[in-house]
Amino acid sequence: MAPIYTKTVLMTALLALSLAAAAPAFAQEAKPREPVISVTGDGESSVAPDMAIVNLAVVKQAKTAREALDENNKAMNDVLAALKSGGIAERDLQTSGFSIQPQYNYPQPVDGQQQQPQLIGYQTINSVTVRLRDLAKLGAVIDQSVTLGINQGGEIQFTNDKPDAAIEAARKAAVADAVKRAKTLSEAAGVKLGRILEINENVPRAMPQPVYRATMMKEASDAAVPVQGGENNYNVSVTVTFAIEQ
Repeated sequence: MAPIYTKTVLMTALLALSLAAAAPAFAQEAKPREPVISVTGDGESSVAPDMAIVNLAVVKQAKTAREALDENNKAMNDVLAALKSGGIAERDLQTSGFSIQPQYNYPQPVDGQQQQPQLIGYQTINSVTVRLRDLAKLGAVIDQSVTLGINQGGEIQFTNDKPDAAIEAARKAAVADAVKRAKTLSEAAGVKLGRILEINENVPRAMPQPVYRATMMKEASDAAVPVQGGENNYNVSVTVTFAIEQ
């Protein structure tokens, strides 16, 4: 059994070692926090769209599901054939929806009693998303599609196939805006702006784009549908943290 004084010496030594190890941490906590300025900068870049995404649909109704499907298939096949012959690649045509739904008539209640719905036919909807890379053809494509059987849809989203250059310009503008704001704040506070400590970028995204909507009907005018692409705006936001020189 070890003498009591030996245990006391060991415990004292361990305590001294623990305090020595913790000393840098205590010193670090005691060190004053470096003063900083943190600002958010915004940048925007505009570019004309070079691509349109159009949603077109064929809606057919008939007494039986078979008849409704056959009529729908014929119209959609004609539309797809025309789009392909017009130079639209297979990769730019994608079926975006398909459904067959029964259609019911709901009779008025008799003597307060609800009547059973009556099946009156079926409706088929087949929709296709078209990526059009030649915007000059957009109006003609819509007009031709209506002529061949498209009778629902017409939503158009203008976008850019490769927006990298526009986003890069917006990114540079955002950083420049952050630097300008930081200089204004430091001058107003009477301090000197130091080095950049941290830069964080928000995910770039396009602003909501103008969307053209129309209900496609057989009675549409023979003239090409007038559309305007406008410009796409890309926004980037960055947060930059600067040191304040002492």
